[in-house]
Amino acid sequence: MRAPDGGGPGKEPMTQPPHGPYAAFRVPVFRSFLLGSFLVHIGTAAQSLAIGWEMYQRTDSALALGFIGLVQALPMLLLTLPAGYLADAFDRRRIILLGMLGTTLTSLALAVFSALQGSIPVMYALLFADAAFHRIASPANTAIMPLLVPTDLFESSVKWRTSLFHLSAVIGPAVGGLIITRSVVAAYLFSAATTTLFMLLLSRLHIPDAPRTHRGQMLRQLAEGIRFVWQRKLILGSVSLDLFAVLLGGAVYLLPVFARDILDAGGLPLNPKQMLGCLRAAPALGSIVMALILAHRPPLQRAGRAMLLSVAAFGVATVAFGLSTSFWLSWAMLFLTGFFDNVSVVVRHTLVQLRTPNEMRGRVSAVNAIFIGSSNELGGFESGLVAQAFGPVASVVSGGIGTLLVVAAWTRLFPGLRRVGTLADAHRDPPGSNP
Repeated sequence: MRAPDGGGPGKEPMTQPPHGPYAAFRVPVFRSFLLGSFLVHIGTAAQSLAIGWEMYQRTDSALALGFIGLVQALPMLLLTLPAGYLADAFDRRRIILLGMLGTTLTSLALAVFSALQGSIPVMYALLFADAAFHRIASPANTAIMPLLVPTDLFESSVKWRTSLFHLSAVIGPAVGGLIITRSVVAAYLFSAATTTLFMLLLSRLHIPDAPRTHRGQMLRQLAEGIRFVWQRKLILGSVSLDLFAVLLGGAVYLLPVFARDILDAGGLPLNPKQMLGCLRAAPALGSIVMALILAHRPPLQRAGRAMLLSVAAFGVATVAFGLSTSFWLSWAMLFLTGFFDNVSVVVRHTLVQLRTPNEMRGRVSAVNAIFIGSSNELGGFESGLVAQAFGPVASVVSGGIGTLLVVAAWTRLFPGLRRVGTLADAHRDPPGSNP
């Protein structure tokens, strides 16, 4: 497949795709890339469900679930910045292919050790390796996006990418729940199959080249990326808001505990495994609904204010989930966490990408990924640690309250966030703000 005519950096395509909610899908290279990413996310979500269930069943410990987050957070902290440099200095498609090859091999290894009921420390080591390969590919995966569509379709492409990401997070746990009912091993094999299909798709795409940073002096160039984020207060405020909100407000890693030990199915013919799959899918389904609303409505006019309010609503829904013992109420609250979180995702991602020059997008995407990714995995470790000490309910409720406190603090620390207007003008500074 070919890229849109004239789609290289700094050029407008000779023939612009018509505008509308689905305009980005008319760009063939974007459509194919999105399909491959969609398949990988489905497989990853199914594997994540499987590993959480297997670890809890074999250890009967909430802390074991927290350690899943910890071993996945360490590669994020250690490798994401170097991966950002690689994404700016080398061909981004090749970097993604390398990462996908590694995750395919680790999924196959997890399948073998699961089938043999192998050592749990070894399985943690394989999870570490799996996360490491994901980290190598992640900045390139994000930084390649502006090369796939014209600039004026980028906001639309972000909305649809997040929509399909969250759709995959609905389908993935649902598929994973069906698979692990018969075989946990099959979930790992399924994940390996999806990454293999993505590699085949990606290898066929023609993606336009773009300016790259010069190779060498990696530490200095990484420092440039960190300094760029630190000096752009809108970028720093948006990514750090997400970091602390998710670090404190994440309940996903404790869902096996709630599904097996706390929630009442209310007469529904659901076993704990099926309940777990439904609960894991709820936030993603909420995100899909919000993404469809955003895609079919005019651009946000007060994007910064919408982001702050949506993160606050995320915190309220998290508290309500922690206090609930009803499956349906808990499912609804998880749905709302995804519903409101998607506003923050769209605003943050668009701000970061459009306010960053192409030759720095890999490094800045890496810094952003450290903020966002480490908040998910370290949030899982924090949730497991607090749950082990004080119980899962206290862990989730205290985290939701912490999210509300973070929103209040960030509103004062980064007043420019409140003044961000439309995302179409994301490359401009809002009035009276410090960029």
